[in-house]
Amino acid sequence: MILPRGVLFSVRNKPQLILASASPRRKELLAEQGIIPDHTIPADIDETPFKKELPRPYVERMALEKARVIASNHEDSFILAADTVVVMGRRILQKPVNSDEAYQFLSLMSGRRHKVIGSICLTTPEGKEVTRVVETIVRFKNLTEEEKQFYIDSKEWEGKAGGYAIQGLAAQFIPFISGSYSNVVGLSIYYTLNMLKGNGFKVC
Repeated sequence: MILPRGVLFSVRNKPQLILASASPRRKELLAEQGIIPDHTIPADIDETPFKKELPRPYVERMALEKARVIASNHEDSFILAADTVVVMGRRILQKPVNSDEAYQFLSLMSGRRHKVIGSICLTTPEGKEVTRVVETIVRFKNLTEEEKQFYIDSKEWEGKAGGYAIQGLAAQFIPFISGSYSNVVGLSIYYTLNMLKGNGFKVC
């Protein structure tokens, strides 16, 4: 195309998708659906719960704060952020700091049900913020001391909310799940794709 002198030709680039997470599991879940973020930029925020803050408001706040931090420097992009916690009653079981705490978490969950609460936040190039909180119920079998020690020795608990990965060795401990499986892995794909599609991001 030959343009007249002095006429500028511009094409608006397709908005990018930025994943505000360092989690390889979230990237893998998206990739399974053919979604490859243009950039992955973890958000550096204070993840300490407020005093008496309940798990559901906490996880929703975390995802929203992560999205806002990244969106502040990338206003023309879609920002996808998420957070996941494991909950026993009102107690939030975050990533265990060492093997002793991981063992304690396994003992708490042994033979009992717990919730995995995940929050998804999407911000759009227009500045719209959309959030969704997803709850999944998971039940562990009664764990023997040998099973607990086997899992601790595997080190699979490292960096995992609640100290386990349902998609890994811990699958053998779980006879029952009610709700989104991918939410337990780290990101509810059903709701994520619906949020993206519903807000103008071309998924397929």
